[in-house]
Amino acid sequence: MRMVDIIEKKRDGKELTTEEIQFCIKGYTDGSIPDYQMSALTMAIVFQGMSEAERATLTMAMVESGDQIDLSAIHGIKVDKHSTGGVGDTTTLVLGPLVASVGVPVAKMSGRGLGHTGGTIDKLESVEGFHVELENEEFVRLVNQNKLAVIGQSGNLTPADKKLYALRDVTGTVESIPLIASSIMSKKIAAGADAIVLDVKTGAGAFMKTLEDSRELAKAMVRIGNNVGRRTMAVISDMSQPLGFAIGNALEVKEAIDTLKGEGPEDLTELCLTLGSHMVLLAEKATNVEEARQMLKNAIKDGSALETLKVFLRSQGGDDSVVDDPARLPQASFKIEVEAKEEGYLAEIIADEMGTAAMLLGAGRATKESEIDLAVGLLLKKKIGDQVQVGESIVTIYSNFEDVQEVKEKIYNSITITKEKVSAPILVHEEITE
Repeated sequence: MRMVDIIEKKRDGKELTTEEIQFCIKGYTDGSIPDYQMSALTMAIVFQGMSEAERATLTMAMVESGDQIDLSAIHGIKVDKHSTGGVGDTTTLVLGPLVASVGVPVAKMSGRGLGHTGGTIDKLESVEGFHVELENEEFVRLVNQNKLAVIGQSGNLTPADKKLYALRDVTGTVESIPLIASSIMSKKIAAGADAIVLDVKTGAGAFMKTLEDSRELAKAMVRIGNNVGRRTMAVISDMSQPLGFAIGNALEVKEAIDTLKGEGPEDLTELCLTLGSHMVLLAEKATNVEEARQMLKNAIKDGSALETLKVFLRSQGGDDSVVDDPARLPQASFKIEVEAKEEGYLAEIIADEMGTAAMLLGAGRATKESEIDLAVGLLLKKKIGDQVQVGESIVTIYSNFEDVQEVKEKIYNSITITKEKVSAPILVHEEITE
């Protein structure tokens, strides 16, 4: 088998066989296929696409290129959730305890964030003592005992994907639905879940800016998951503005606590109930989505979701007293209000620009070596559609330095106020189950 023949075959729009795709991934991972040949193949895929069978084969070839997490010792149907990213995306911090509190095992493998704010692990490490360095046996024991545990990502999970993504990043081949879908799903499948709920973002703060592109990606991932034996569904949710009010690590942990108390932002609460109800349904803990949603609402109302959060934090070394006293989370030295310069209605909050403003404060990483300041970030006081008055605070800056002029300018440039009344954006656009 020759790589050049495979490149030419895909260039001409023909379907690659299972053996040809496996040959490419194995050879690229072990170094016998050079970058320039794999670059040619990925560019051919960008132009010619891939069939459903090709996408499933590519995904599993990347899964099999490295370690696979064996969760078979965990009782029940293990359900994972993946978000395609966004700003103020606090859903995992809420969903883990919420879904676990109704008996669904959540064995979560998470990473650290590079960008606007930290990843799930960074956020959880806002809680003093919390750690994710668990042996696999301890990880399994905690999920069986508490229905929830979070572990750091394995160093050798889907090495083919890591290598391929780095190549695509510098060869103009990132934006290909088959390659994006296979990349995301390979990591989820290698992490060992039986079922997967995908939160595919759409809008200005999302990787996919249009609903059409988000729908295509969601359908591609759902089909891959189902084709390789994982029960998979997707929710397409709005990211034209930040989700919730908080952007920043400790701030998002507090917002998650508020949400589990039933006092969180309306949009964050609604999205968590939507995603969570599908997780419960896939885990076969309810017979329909409405029943699953009611179970989650009850868990918030009777306090069991909040209690599950405490047990989860305590079991991984964290100070669970932050749940009752969030002031024990890292606190910023300065709170600075950003006031509206005109009256009217908030018409636009550019999500990724607001995320950049938070990163300027130290809430995220510009590079892998950057250190995160867990205390800092932004707290929105208004969302799209809200009325504002001159001099009214629209954002609170939490900072550990006093001169935040650059951050203020970034925020002002991210916000549009109009005289005309504006409607809030639709939060959940579609649910895709096949």
